[in-house]
Amino acid sequence: MTLMLIIFFVLLFLNMPVAFAIGISSVAYFFLADIPNSLAVQQFATGTQSFPLLAVPFFVLAGHILNASGITSRLIKFANVLTGHMIGGLAQASVLLSAMMGGISGSATADAAMQSRIMTNDMLRRGYSKGFSTGLISVSSIITATFPPSIGLILFGFIGGVSINKLFIGGIIPGILLIIALMISVYLVAKKNNYDQDNEFNPPTIKEVIISFKNCIWAILFPVLLIVGIRFGIFSASEGGAVAVVYAIMVGVIFHRELTWKKLKVCLKDAVIDNSMIMLIIASASIFSYVIAFENFPRTMSQFVTGITENPQLLFLLILLFIFIAGLFMEATANNLMLTPIFLPIAEMAGIDPVHFGVVMVVLITFGGMTPPLGVTMFAVLSITKTGVVEYTKGALPFIITVLAVIVIIAMFPSIVLFLPDLLLGP
Repeated sequence: MTLMLIIFFVLLFLNMPVAFAIGISSVAYFFLADIPNSLAVQQFATGTQSFPLLAVPFFVLAGHILNASGITSRLIKFANVLTGHMIGGLAQASVLLSAMMGGISGSATADAAMQSRIMTNDMLRRGYSKGFSTGLISVSSIITATFPPSIGLILFGFIGGVSINKLFIGGIIPGILLIIALMISVYLVAKKNNYDQDNEFNPPTIKEVIISFKNCIWAILFPVLLIVGIRFGIFSASEGGAVAVVYAIMVGVIFHRELTWKKLKVCLKDAVIDNSMIMLIIASASIFSYVIAFENFPRTMSQFVTGITENPQLLFLLILLFIFIAGLFMEATANNLMLTPIFLPIAEMAGIDPVHFGVVMVVLITFGGMTPPLGVTMFAVLSITKTGVVEYTKGALPFIITVLAVIVIIAMFPSIVLFLPDLLLGP
């Protein structure tokens, strides 16, 4: 297993795609341990054969269709109406847009890439620095990890056998905390650097808000319908993905009348590409998970961690430190699939609620994608905006500190995550 891990990290640092690095290193274990290779093939084939996983391709497709339906432009206008009068108004709108897009795309990287193409140039024209603009767009996309239909929460629930319904609802309050904290951070940085302060403090009228809200009502209703449908047992989280696709097509064709056959074909193509990448990682990680279980690695890791401390709070923080370090170097989906079977049993043994642990873990590994040295979301933004890592890091630092503070608060106070699931679904 040590050789397997060495092969994995060597391939990773040679810039091999993470799915292939996981798959090749895992298959190498079977050769090195003289175990029948057919087991690796079996695990690869059966790794994606799960009903809960149907939610992933459906929600990815629904996100593409909703974007092609004119949802994004309407959400931008609505966010600008709500925040245009504030100091740093356009940056505040970017944070709100991440919150609203979180209920559509389900992916932080997809949200950050979309905003980079649409918002960056406008922010530069308004006097924001490039580092500030790209840093905020990247880091604020973490909100996407908390609101339904978060792909990270779906995968954690699938791997860990934790209720996806509870994870969805448990992410809502942490998501709201992230929005508030980031908006305060934007205000302080914009005020200090004199960004976008020419706006007169003239809040929008109720009529302006209502008109703008009506224009994007179908986008805002999407996550609400998901929560209501799941809460009242109309459909499961997996079935909700199929409902989301039908809803997206209805919005695009009937209500907005912007979804053409040509756009739908592009959406299907993009969804196939995105889902292929995700499913390849899942299939490869299933071989890795088999090796971890075969070697009884969770028990070994548990003994190692508990040998350092048996205090539940310190144990939790130690686990989160491991997860954060892993998030600095690897893509969130792969981290989710590889680390959940290792750390969830340890967390449960320490008396940590699996829903609480799941929300904190997903937010933390998603956050790793926005930080140097190898953050996937960060590199997506940098490649689109042609920004340097140093410039990005300087601009993103206040928001990185803000998000870390919120994650610590969420980790230390479980009721922030568990209040709504316990209220709506029961303990």
